Amino acid sequence: MQAWLARYIEAQHRALDSIPLDAVERVVATVRRAWEEDRQIFVIGNGGNAASASHFATDLGKGASDALGRRFRVITLADNVAWLTAIGNDYCYEDVFVRPLENYARPGDVLIGSSVSGNSPNLVKAFAWARDRDLRTIAFVGEKKGGMAPLAEETIVVADGHYGRVEDVQMTLYHLICYAFMEIKETA
Repeated sequence: MQAWLARYIEAQHRALDSIPLDAVERVVATVRRAWEEDRQIFVIGNGGNAASASHFATDLGKGASDALGRRFRVITLADNVAWLTAIGNDYCYEDVFVRPLENYARPGDVLIGSSVSGNSPNLVKAFAWARDRDLRTIAFVGEKKGGMAPLAEETIVVADGHYGRVEDVQMTLYHLICYAFMEIKETA
């Protein structure tokens, strides 16, 4: 068991080491610009990434906003179960993120999505829609990249395919963004 645990942790370190810090800095700048321009930030993901999107929206909307004294306009589109199931039932599951974007998103807003495979049809469709309507797009994906990566303005690839490790690193990315506003004064 200890050998497996050690190998897992070593692989997690390699996944963390694959984070391109220059790309994270650009993502922080995009989020900062959205805050400065009072733009809406939408966050999407499925399964564990839906939970991470919710966690990020909470940390940015509460913690980072408290630190700055002015609020981020951030929401995850995965938290409204009634709307998600109505869209999935009445239209199709591929539309669960694009339909709310149709209601709320405007050019210049930001769409952030995370996925290990990068191929979830609902995420790919939302990214294509956002790109075609001049939203800024940020994708966090695993090593396969999938269909999201080429649709995003900024893509951060975690160099691993293991769902747990990639999702952990993606949550680290979300925390890096939030804590850049909470701990570094010149970020604001």
